[in-house]
Amino acid sequence: MRPMRYHGPMRAPLLAAALAISGSSAHAAADPVMGQWLNQDGEGKVLIAPCGGAPAEACGAIVWLKAPNDDAGRPVRDIHNPDPALRTRRVVGVPVIRDMKPAGPGRWTGGRLYDPETGKSYKGRLTALSGGRLKVEGCVLVLCQAQIWTRVD
Repeated sequence: MRPMRYHGPMRAPLLAAALAISGSSAHAAADPVMGQWLNQDGEGKVLIAPCGGAPAEACGAIVWLKAPNDDAGRPVRDIHNPDPALRTRRVVGVPVIRDMKPAGPGRWTGGRLYDPETGKSYKGRLTALSGGRLKVEGCVLVLCQAQIWTRVD
């Protein structure tokens, strides 16, 4: 997983997330991973909440970007998505965390992280840390890269 930052004219963050919440789980709702997080470079926010169709799992989507528009003033789009039909959608609102399963208090695994900067998805892990911080890890095979996000809600 690469650093969470767009390069070139996009200059928007890699991960941040907007999510429609439908349903909830007592475990998920009380878990410290749930909430709104500022990504490591401060360029975007991600809302992590129970998944709409599977409330025992955690999902997240981009809810805010520091730079939501490109240099031409148009909303930043998901132009690197491997599905051509999704390349015109706005990055704000894009699901970037999906299908995370609880692995203990403050720990979620087994899900996927989507990088709108590259259009690639990675195996993911989320771990709540002390001081309102969240470790977000993306892995390919056994190689993992982590970022530390900060709670903003």
